[in-house]
Amino acid sequence: MDMPERNTPKIGLALGGGAARGGAHLGVIKALEEEGIQVDFVSGTSIGAIVGAAYATGTLNHLEDFTRNLDWQKMARFYDVALPFSGLIDGRKVTRFLEGLLEGHSFATLSCPLSVVACDLNDGHEVDLCEGNLVEAVRASISIPGLFRPVIKNGEILVDGGLVNPVPVSVVRQMGADIVIAVDLNHKSKGKVANKTAMLSEEARTDASEDSKLKNNTNPLMKKLEALEASGLSRIRAWREKETVPNLAEIMMLSLDVMGTQVREARFREDPPDLLIQPEVDHITFLEFHRAKELIDIGYEEAKSALAKWDME
Repeated sequence: MDMPERNTPKIGLALGGGAARGGAHLGVIKALEEEGIQVDFVSGTSIGAIVGAAYATGTLNHLEDFTRNLDWQKMARFYDVALPFSGLIDGRKVTRFLEGLLEGHSFATLSCPLSVVACDLNDGHEVDLCEGNLVEAVRASISIPGLFRPVIKNGEILVDGGLVNPVPVSVVRQMGADIVIAVDLNHKSKGKVANKTAMLSEEARTDASEDSKLKNNTNPLMKKLEALEASGLSRIRAWREKETVPNLAEIMMLSLDVMGTQVREARFREDPPDLLIQPEVDHITFLEFHRAKELIDIGYEEAKSALAKWDME
């Protein structure tokens, strides 16, 4: 039996990219659900594509459980080197994770319409994926150029949609949304890039952690590394204290963010969302996946605050 159509405005949710900061999306969605806001259309870019797909497949709780238990060691398991080097990470392990998370769903079996955003490197045009292989579409949307191997489909070279549409407000409008709620994870709340300071402090914590592992580990190989510490690692650490340069993955993500900021601001001027939620997460770097609980809480609190001030009419 056909269900009667709602007379209320259709709501679209646009979830932006931000790598590890995507944990804030989970908190925002939790706040929306508590307020009884029914989302009719979802679009996501990069990490927003993963969260959007989990929302539309009803597996958001599985994703939250997974992210809350992430640490550096677990993240390292996803790093499968790509040969030849079209990207540092091949992505097969990420694909297997997505297959498990999305439980065999296709775009046709979702609880609400979903579109994920990618960019075709052939000519730089936006590709909105809303049919076919769901896992492949999400995998394309998260493919940061140089970091992940691109997804090749029908002659298109698909990479991270943040290059062309970092927070896909326009996509959910085209899908039929009357009201668009957008979540932007990459605005600079203090008017400056806070990533570098946070990143360097994280490097210092990592160095201390590695020192501790070297001193306490009984593995013969680690003992050999410990013997080299005075002559080798200490010199590297001294150099890093003078040359505070981010690693390659961080440089790629920061570069994408610089480009994405310009595109995002232009898009917002052209097509502003009806409600823009911007969690204060610029003190957390793109690779700090182990801070998921903090990010979820920040997203939840920011969404509750924004919704309290919002007049939906």
